[in-house]
Amino acid sequence: MRQTRGVREIHVIGIGAGDPDQLTLQAVKALRSTDVFFLLDKGEVKGDLIRLRRDILDAHLPAGSYRVVEARDPERDRKAGGAAYAPAVGDWRGARAGIYERLIAEELDEDGTGAFLVWGDPTLYDSTLAVLEEVRERGAVEFAYDVVPGVSSVSALAARHRTGLNRVARPVQITTGRRLAEGGFPEGVDDVVVMLDAHQAFRRFAEDDMDIYWGAYIGTPDEILVSGPIAEAGPRIERLRAQARERKGWIMDTYLLRRGSARDGRGQDRPARPR
Repeated sequence: MRQTRGVREIHVIGIGAGDPDQLTLQAVKALRSTDVFFLLDKGEVKGDLIRLRRDILDAHLPAGSYRVVEARDPERDRKAGGAAYAPAVGDWRGARAGIYERLIAEELDEDGTGAFLVWGDPTLYDSTLAVLEEVRERGAVEFAYDVVPGVSSVSALAARHRTGLNRVARPVQITTGRRLAEGGFPEGVDDVVVMLDAHQAFRRFAEDDMDIYWGAYIGTPDEILVSGPIAEAGPRIERLRAQARERKGWIMDTYLLRRGSARDGRGQDRPARPR
């Protein structure tokens, strides 16, 4: 009797912005149904990102009930700008797709379940879903996948600053530091969330009537929060950001720019929450 061929299953699991308590019940359920976890190593400098993922697995899964397979994440040309930016990202995604393809084909049984643990939420400024679609389009390995949403750094940022992302009857826009630097403050909105800003584009708005709600390493013991008018808070952010990057070798930060908001007296540095 001919046996039915199994189908590989992949979970793309959002694990929150850094706090292990942000893991959802749906995410825990997905973890417990996974045989192999694929972790991409970004090098020694960002080794604590791998450790945090392993801590999550240790906290929720019995020892010996799963495997972890690590691979080195390909380097992206971060100096590419302007017209060269999109091709550089495309090359990087293509290199990642090759790694994903190999991991799924070689490390996962045909009826097995694998998982990628995604920082924050997989649907917001993360490449995992696009890379998996590229792997499927290549056709060399067959699999199905689902997506488990997570607490994004954007949601965590607003919660930690005790503010909403939008105001009554007003829109909010999410963009990148590169787009903000190239195109200026978006038209038609007063509340803009900025991600992936390596060059602190908020500095160009220091003379405007605008507040900033900034956070780095949100949800981790290294968390830093600053809020207030950009003219006052901006220099503090620059100083703290430089110190943190020097100390850890990397930084992940996000911020909300709010035009014409009422001052609430909360423009102070805040340390990481107790652990």
